[in-house]
Amino acid sequence: MSMRSAKEFVSDHGLAVSRGGAGDRLAVLLHGLGANRAVWSRMTEIADRHWDGRWMAPDFRGHGRSPMQGPFGYGAHAADIADLIKDEDADNVTLVGHSFGGVIAALAGSGLYGPAVSNIAAFGVKIVWTADETTKAREMAARPAKRFATRAEAIERFLKLSGLFGLADPASDVAASGVVADGGSWRVAMDPRVYGAVGPSVPDVLRLAPALRLAAGDSDPMVSLAAMRPFDPDARVIAGAGHNVHWEAPAAVWDFVKNKDA
Repeated sequence: MSMRSAKEFVSDHGLAVSRGGAGDRLAVLLHGLGANRAVWSRMTEIADRHWDGRWMAPDFRGHGRSPMQGPFGYGAHAADIADLIKDEDADNVTLVGHSFGGVIAALAGSGLYGPAVSNIAAFGVKIVWTADETTKAREMAARPAKRFATRAEAIERFLKLSGLFGLADPASDVAASGVVADGGSWRVAMDPRVYGAVGPSVPDVLRLAPALRLAAGDSDPMVSLAAMRPFDPDARVIAGAGHNVHWEAPAAVWDFVKNKDA
């Protein structure tokens, strides 16, 4: 089921969520910082062939069509996701997180915000952050949202922020999902303050997850196998992919989600 044909709803915490599939099992797809739920479209389009169950994909607060309202820290996002799955059997839930979404998956599934989730699959998680990288993120959080004269310029900015520049067609629904009209101008559908979440130790968060599995594309510049192995001795790399593996190799990510060798 594609994103276009998926059902949509608003969670109790106000998140805009797409969902599809059927069955007891549930995969919750958590996007990266600066992206939104539409970036999972290549996975949801093939979900009926690769996943025996349901899936849900929310926009994090401050992203997409979810409220542009803080707080934007790890804990706030984790609480939003824990609320989203509060009525599910935790043993049937798999939290699937890309990059920043992987950090939130680990925290949301830790049991600190609700039931502990027995299957957490995170990929492309940047584990090591330098002081300069953290400072840059904080600086981005302090800047006002940039306005663009044309929709095309705003789409280009969204594709760069989401990591899909050069991968997704600027004329696609995915590209369109990342921008909104704002008076006589255009802007990315994201509150820059979301970057203020960066700072707390990612390793400390990952250690909280009782059932964490890690993976990354073999050419991902943000994380290496060596960096993942202390948190998951069986961490794997997915061949022929970079940071956005869910876009570049969606079937391989479904295999990872199912804990099946790609």
